[in-house]
Amino acid sequence: MGGNGNMKRIDQLQQLAQNSKISRRHFMSQATAMGITAAAASTMWSRTVKAAPKRGGKMRFGSGHGSTTDTLDPATYANGGIIHQGYGMRNHLSEVDNDGTLVPELAEGWEASDDATEWVFKLRKGVEFHNGKTMDATDVIDSLNHHRGKESKSAAKPLLAPINELKADGKDKVVFKLAGGSADFPYTVSDYHLAIMPSMGDGKVDWRSGIGTGAYIKDKFEPGVRSTFKRNPNYFKSGRGHFDEVEFLTIGDVVARTNALSTGEIDAMNRCDLKTVHLLKRRKGVRVEEVTGTLHYTIPMHTDVAPFDNNDVRLALKYSLDREVLLKTILRGHGVIGNDHPISTANRYHNSELPQRKYDLDKAKFHLKKAGLTALTVDLSAADAAFVGAVDAAVLYKEQAAKAGININVVREPNDGYWSNVWLKKPWCMVYWGGRPTEDMMFSQSLAQGADWNESHFSNKRFNELLVQARAELDEAKRRGMYEEMQVIVNRDGGTVVPLFANYVFAMSDKIQHDAKMAGNWDMDGDKAIERWWFG
Repeated sequence: MGGNGNMKRIDQLQQLAQNSKISRRHFMSQATAMGITAAAASTMWSRTVKAAPKRGGKMRFGSGHGSTTDTLDPATYANGGIIHQGYGMRNHLSEVDNDGTLVPELAEGWEASDDATEWVFKLRKGVEFHNGKTMDATDVIDSLNHHRGKESKSAAKPLLAPINELKADGKDKVVFKLAGGSADFPYTVSDYHLAIMPSMGDGKVDWRSGIGTGAYIKDKFEPGVRSTFKRNPNYFKSGRGHFDEVEFLTIGDVVARTNALSTGEIDAMNRCDLKTVHLLKRRKGVRVEEVTGTLHYTIPMHTDVAPFDNNDVRLALKYSLDREVLLKTILRGHGVIGNDHPISTANRYHNSELPQRKYDLDKAKFHLKKAGLTALTVDLSAADAAFVGAVDAAVLYKEQAAKAGININVVREPNDGYWSNVWLKKPWCMVYWGGRPTEDMMFSQSLAQGADWNESHFSNKRFNELLVQARAELDEAKRRGMYEEMQVIVNRDGGTVVPLFANYVFAMSDKIQHDAKMAGNWDMDGDKAIERWWFG
């Protein structure tokens, strides 16, 4: 206990030093009082102060995500590239910080009724949009209603469906009245789609300009190619938004992205090639980092399209995939195998008792026979836009499934436009999901009946009943039981193969600095690298 307590006190001491809240003398005296030698304390001080955020410089970011079909409307965000840019321009009522904790952002705080059916959010005062307008309750209400209309195609629409009434209580308070209790509602409004934009005064918001309250002001926006931003001099968050300028480049080819970092053309990149990352680690001036989170790869089948409308066909395909081989060859061990549902071990209610599905050709053949088939031929669309190694994974799947009498025809799709032309449109394809901080958010967006991003067109009455019940359940044990049952249902009846949960592996110039801990809810420090990082 004493050791853990000391570690916590040391962390707190370093945080104070990093924020220039204490002198070197005070740091040294406190550290030595905890049993740290003077020499070690001096080194610790030097490293801590050196890591203190500094303002300035132009950050050039190379992203493996991005599409020419991207827009500045957060309702349309569908890949990590535009999400990252969106976080730079705009803020939300709440955010998951780099410690994985939910904290207020544009909200100052919130309170709930005893049954969690009413939530009151108190807004920060004096926060300005990039155009000088002061943010108030109208901006918040119109921004959220942007996703709630009948014509809205926003993936956040099902998250906001429980809202019966949304109203202002003065300029600095917003009241949410829900159809049923929602213990996780403050997490809901942290969703990256739900950015707060300036109201146009007619119930609509200005999304086209990119104006927000964020750390960076949009300069140029060329979707899927290049975007540039300048630092917001009036940013309300202290200790964030350190770069003077940011250039965001879409570099879809991982070799080109890696070369750009190695030659100093960019300062950071995501989605390292795991086949060659060991070589990148040897590069002088480059640092490779890795974070475990909720990122997972999916292979969704449209359950209302033959032959995927037969659950025995779906089970045959699930049993004909060797996840262990994919973990070794595609992820090179940088992750864990999945179990055909989207809830990771990092989630609160992960079902650790659910038996792990394994590669089993006998079971694959059994379910194929049960479906009335002796052989099966299906198309599988793939592109590395889905994730690095997606095409290779599809080819491996083809080889493995062939042993069960299943012929998978791998259709190689273009990277550009993959998210608008293939995902949600082709009946079977390769996909990645960043995951969500709560089970309710993950299930509501990806598996709830009628959700725009229900990629497998999954429809299960019991699942949908539990989704509503679990959202409102305040008893911890009962809630856990519901979410665990939902994972069983998706595992056995769902239309999505979930082979892998992958670590985020990214690289940067050794001149880039960041906080001691980085977020794992999204890639690149929660997709907030341009807000949180700095040049050392």
